[in-house]
Amino acid sequence: MVTNQQFFKGKKILITGHTGFKGSWLCCLLKHYGAEVIGFSLAPLTQPNMFTLLNINANIESIIGDIRDFDTIKRVLIDHQPEIVIHMAAQALVRHSYDHPVETYSTNVMGLINVFEAIRLTESVKCVLNVTSDKCYQNREWHWGYRESDSLGGLDPYSSSKACSELVTSCYRNSYLSQSGVIVASARAGNVIGGGDWSEDRLVPDLVQAFSLQQIASIRNPSAIRPWQHVLEPLSGYLELINYLLSRDGNPDETSYAWNFGPAETDAKTVEWVAQQLAKNWGDGAYVKSEPQINAPHEAHFLKLDTSKSRSILNWQSKWEIELAIEKTIAWYSGFYQGKNMASITQTQIHEYLNDKGD
Repeated sequence: MVTNQQFFKGKKILITGHTGFKGSWLCCLLKHYGAEVIGFSLAPLTQPNMFTLLNINANIESIIGDIRDFDTIKRVLIDHQPEIVIHMAAQALVRHSYDHPVETYSTNVMGLINVFEAIRLTESVKCVLNVTSDKCYQNREWHWGYRESDSLGGLDPYSSSKACSELVTSCYRNSYLSQSGVIVASARAGNVIGGGDWSEDRLVPDLVQAFSLQQIASIRNPSAIRPWQHVLEPLSGYLELINYLLSRDGNPDETSYAWNFGPAETDAKTVEWVAQQLAKNWGDGAYVKSEPQINAPHEAHFLKLDTSKSRSILNWQSKWEIELAIEKTIAWYSGFYQGKNMASITQTQIHEYLNDKGD
């Protein structure tokens, strides 16, 4: 969690991608800290969705728009004068990127450039964090975690676009923003789980939907290993990083780095293991079967993150082990299908995370 929770109280923070899964949780977390939140994003892409379900729109300044539209994002920054920008808007699905590469690159690369260009015109911004992905690394199927200094790459359009995003971030920091005193950093996280995700073609939403309909859930890539963590883990890391960077008055040596936020090495599990644990926690006869796809688009088989730097410099580390993360995820969805107050459940889980005795 953020060491100094009062740090964000009253601060004006722009979140791009605020209507998405991670964006919705981040809005809730920042409002808990007392921040003044402005959101800029496309309308929610799924039905149901966490943003609408929790009526997040009522507690923040929410602006619906497309980061590919430079004039609109420029106007948002000029009108609202945020101190901090957290850029999360993205086309975030690997398999979707194969079918829609132009959309993926235009959103993940040109959209980011639009945000940076708008920041150049806004004197209020002191810090910008670009949230990319663990998939920005050139995946060599190593059995050890990637460090921030490892090579960027990407065989699929999504991963490649995230590597490009990292290069754009470095360029704008060194060529423009650092000269204006703006702190620029990027954050790379692994696979996140948690309640409120209904995105297409993702493990947890696909399985939960099948469980709720009492259907057999299938998984296509059972032996793939990923660094799983609850959504609150990387979000707390992002805020800890921003707190650290702004508290150091923008030391340029520190802001030049990218940062990994991932779980403990023991929480890098196979898709099949996670799926079986989800079914076990759901109960009610939930069942999962493996159906590996032949000639499916390429997806990385083995992927881990080395979080040594975040642990040593930020004193940040994952708090909820994967078993507890799965338990909290299923508890959230179970509450939804039972018609409970999801805003209350979400706030309860935030309180549980922040007050966990691991702090």
